[in-house]
Amino acid sequence: MTDILRPHAEQAYADELAALAGADDRERPAGWRLSPWAVVDYLMGTELADGTVITPKYVGSRRLMEIAVATLATDRALLLLGVPGTAKSWVSEHLAAAISGDSTLLVQGTAGTAEEAIRYGWNYARLLAEGPTEQAMVASPIMTGMREGRLARVEELTRIPSDVQDALITVLSEKTLPVPELGTEVQAVQGFNVIATANDRDRGVNELSSALRRRFNTVVLPLPSDAESEVGIVARRVTDLGRTLDLPQTDASEEIARVVTVFRELRGGLTEDGRTSLKVPSGGLSTAEAISVITNGLALAAHFGDGRLGPADVAGGIVGAVIKDPVADAVAWSEYLETVVRDRQGWKDFYWACREVG
Repeated sequence: MTDILRPHAEQAYADELAALAGADDRERPAGWRLSPWAVVDYLMGTELADGTVITPKYVGSRRLMEIAVATLATDRALLLLGVPGTAKSWVSEHLAAAISGDSTLLVQGTAGTAEEAIRYGWNYARLLAEGPTEQAMVASPIMTGMREGRLARVEELTRIPSDVQDALITVLSEKTLPVPELGTEVQAVQGFNVIATANDRDRGVNELSSALRRRFNTVVLPLPSDAESEVGIVARRVTDLGRTLDLPQTDASEEIARVVTVFRELRGGLTEDGRTSLKVPSGGLSTAEAISVITNGLALAAHFGDGRLGPADVAGGIVGAVIKDPVADAVAWSEYLETVVRDRQGWKDFYWACREVG
């Protein structure tokens, strides 16, 4: 495990999942590894009676997670919707790990995702040699989840072409996947369900049909409600990534707070004191991007600096995150630097570092 760059959730948090399972005395739906209550405790964090600490995976409303978990205990699929960087994929992975013990039944949605990724495909060498047989068929993650009673995940559902999306309708409504080539079907066993994620900035790309949308319960994951919560999320994830990447464990709190402040002000179009209106850049400036900026800064400090994270280490990452459109975003960033950053107390080094890389 120490050589794996990015372990699956069920690998990275195996001890926590085992401790929760051992202490969980509530009723578990058929096919579930944990009770719904324990799944939410796993996501939100808690301390067990024996002193085992379950670290929080999601920082936000517990009620939202309860709604999501309750949905998966019914015959309705779950759609996690939100702007980029609101932990949709992260929550989806941890839900699958806690409920099924396996988060790997994944369909990654893209413009090129084919219907075979939702239904099934064929081993064409065997298909030509034997004709359509059970052995020649290649099961999709959805089909595998149906057969084994596990959760399947569909990432970026609205990136998938509309005709391919609609292959999910029969699966979600009838819990059946027909295989006409074999004159048979796969019926879902208890424990199967689907978690999909969608980016609400992709509206108009491949809208969900009304028939498909009705098969989902939608939970909207918001951006962190306050700066303190967002700083906590960034700090926790940066610490985890730093250990995995062998980056220096240095005090990054000042720069994390700075990056979060910049991102929140620019995406909100207003300084934190409410006195100055700002142009909003075209990018999302999400919590996930803040994590990336700090992690990149730590790498710069480790390999090209003294190991301590400073303004110069995060400036380049911030400029790259803000300026997605080289014209409009450059104007918004320049105005923010000159009207807000230049005269802000304690930010002079950051101002000049941004000017240097910008």
